[in-house]
Amino acid sequence: MIALIIGMLVSLIVTIVGTPLLIRLVHRLHYGQYIRQDGPQSHLVKRGTPTLGGVVINLAVLLGWACSALFRYSRTGETPSWSAVLVLFAMLSMGVLGFIDDFAKVRKKQSEGLTVRGKFFGQFVFATVYAVLSLLVPTKSGFPSAQAGMSFIETPFLSFEFAGRVVAIVLFVIWVNLLLTAWTNAINLTDGLDGLAAGSSMIAFVGYAIIAFWESYHIKGGTHEGFSYAVSDPLDLTIIAVCAAVACFGFLWYNCNPAEVFMGDTGSLALGGLFAALSIATHTEFLAVILGGLFVIETCSDVIQVGYFKMTHRRVFKMAPIHHHFELCGWPETRVVVRFWMIELMFVLVALVLFYSDWASRSGLLW
Repeated sequence: MIALIIGMLVSLIVTIVGTPLLIRLVHRLHYGQYIRQDGPQSHLVKRGTPTLGGVVINLAVLLGWACSALFRYSRTGETPSWSAVLVLFAMLSMGVLGFIDDFAKVRKKQSEGLTVRGKFFGQFVFATVYAVLSLLVPTKSGFPSAQAGMSFIETPFLSFEFAGRVVAIVLFVIWVNLLLTAWTNAINLTDGLDGLAAGSSMIAFVGYAIIAFWESYHIKGGTHEGFSYAVSDPLDLTIIAVCAAVACFGFLWYNCNPAEVFMGDTGSLALGGLFAALSIATHTEFLAVILGGLFVIETCSDVIQVGYFKMTHRRVFKMAPIHHHFELCGWPETRVVVRFWMIELMFVLVALVLFYSDWASRSGLLW
């Protein structure tokens, strides 16, 4: 518990202290946000607002977990888990891709950075590296988070078992690519209003912190009664999820309307990568669809808008993603943001009820 508190405090301090320093640096470098001309006209006043705030979010999560791990090592000799390193790799690698995109925008002085093809290629490369590493690295608790054993290497070449393992690995890599690409783009699409992505991500990561903590308390091989989870190093995952939630909370102080700084793709892609990696590590990939329900709605609204327009040359929404639709309907930006936070909170509560119901059912408490 002390390690958890240390992670929270360090992440909060980094965001509260580091964000104003970043704002000054970005102002000095003239790295302001460029606004789409075809978007809501009320957003044009945001032109020039400092961006790259995601750098602080990434740093806060990393330092929060690192200080927590250092405390545990000094007290008990417990070494950091590879599960945590893998999850952080997913976050930081997508953050690097987002940073490249943000930097391209400010250098070209326009609202478009990397091409769509370039961004998808970067997501494919980092997701594939994450998938391969998760198949290779060991874990402390002996149970795979996303990992599978590599004992098939000893199987005779071209045997049925070898072919089956190869197919399983290929499917796993495709699955990881799908998840990381989907969630990074989903949170990226949500990042369109002041505080929307930061606040909703904070709520989602609180949900994952609760799930990972519950799994750590009922980890397989432990002394706790009831159904046990075969999840690798869930305590480390809990700390990372808590640090991410606190980092978003601290960043929200400067990102709420009117925003003093934007997280940019550096933040939204990193948070999406972290969300996807936590879903894989905690074995809740399908539950994540409900846990991150707001992000799913935002993505679906964009897909529906683009698909319907290509087929009929008409629009379903006044503008997509859907938060812009409500803006153009006359809702103040703050009303849209707060109500979307409430929607995400309801999704998280439903996901937690389903998660607990599944645990209770498996442990026999419902019978």
